[in-house]
Amino acid sequence: MGAESEVLLGMGGCVDHEVRWDAAVIEKLVREHRISAAELSEPGHPGEGGSVHGEREMLLVLLSQLVRGSGSERFVDEPTALLTFSRRFPVRKSLGGSSVRAAVALDRLGLSSTLHLVSIDDDVRRLLPRSATYMCSARLDSTHPHVIVQYPAGARVRVGEEVLEAPQANRLIFVNDPPNSELRIAPEFGLAVSAARVIVISGFNTMAGLEAVGERAGQVREHLAGRTPGAVVVYEDAGFHHDDQREVVLRTLRDGVDIWSMNEDEAQHYLGRELDLLDPAQVVTAVDELHDLVTVPTLVLHTRYWALAHGPRDLRAALALGISTASARYVHGDDWQPTERDAIAGMSATGEAERAAADIEAGLGSTAVAAVPGLEVAEPTTIGLGDTFLGGLVAGLVQS
Repeated sequence: MGAESEVLLGMGGCVDHEVRWDAAVIEKLVREHRISAAELSEPGHPGEGGSVHGEREMLLVLLSQLVRGSGSERFVDEPTALLTFSRRFPVRKSLGGSSVRAAVALDRLGLSSTLHLVSIDDDVRRLLPRSATYMCSARLDSTHPHVIVQYPAGARVRVGEEVLEAPQANRLIFVNDPPNSELRIAPEFGLAVSAARVIVISGFNTMAGLEAVGERAGQVREHLAGRTPGAVVVYEDAGFHHDDQREVVLRTLRDGVDIWSMNEDEAQHYLGRELDLLDPAQVVTAVDELHDLVTVPTLVLHTRYWALAHGPRDLRAALALGISTASARYVHGDDWQPTERDAIAGMSATGEAERAAADIEAGLGSTAVAAVPGLEVAEPTTIGLGDTFLGGLVAGLVQS
């Protein structure tokens, strides 16, 4: 690890295999596995601790969520199924994990960071941004790719006599990653905490076992107690494989966190209901519920239409930077550049998003809400938008 940075990003990362969408391949697999539309449900439903078993159940999950335009992260109990599935498509290798993608965004914005990793291999070393230093708790190299399937809005798949169509773009993540399941903490982490101005904590969602989750969250909390006065701790939520683990992390870390950030999928999971993001009354009620649940000073909620910060901290500029940075990735993919982000930052939001944002802000009082610009894109990138938003948000915190 090099010199400590003002920004510390933890707790883990990975290599992603980004699958290029091909409906013909999906339909061929549907026929091979003899899947019918009547079967469409969600094996291993998120939060209930169930695993996805093999390629056939991966397809059932994918098709069930495609119909709703939803996305999630799911554990697959057969590692070979992940590779078998991904090898059927053209695949792009990239770095994944909230903290790592946030580091990439910060690098593009001219800011360095220090990463805490739990696994390492040559792909990680090759793809990490040059401005990022890292510590790693792993003693040996290992590779456990996360398979990400991204489908576009309007994607159509024939299943028997029915044609399924996606109402919007989204992505699913399939994982079996032992290092991230253990999430061991590197000895240097405490020193890095004491040097940082902004500390991001994420990655507990794929851990295995309540005892391990409680132990790791407790260790992180002890290290956070050593931060310098004025340092800001951001927790980025994620799609937990087990709801009881989410509760352990929340209960253990909430007192050491200044900003609790989540996306719309995670918010709806906490609420136990779907949320109309363009209905200000629904959103106002939901934000109050969520803030009462997490009980940290500031709640950040980032969605496809707007992002808001509810609490005493003025995050308006940071929200705007997060939105424009994520929007640059949405339009231009992993290779987005600062000039493209700057161009998007000058765009107006869609009328419905702008109206909803204004009404939400009025309904919540002291809340800052920023609307997402209207972007018409033939092949949008939906992978890593929340992580890239996080990078922009952190950049805004550093610059404030």
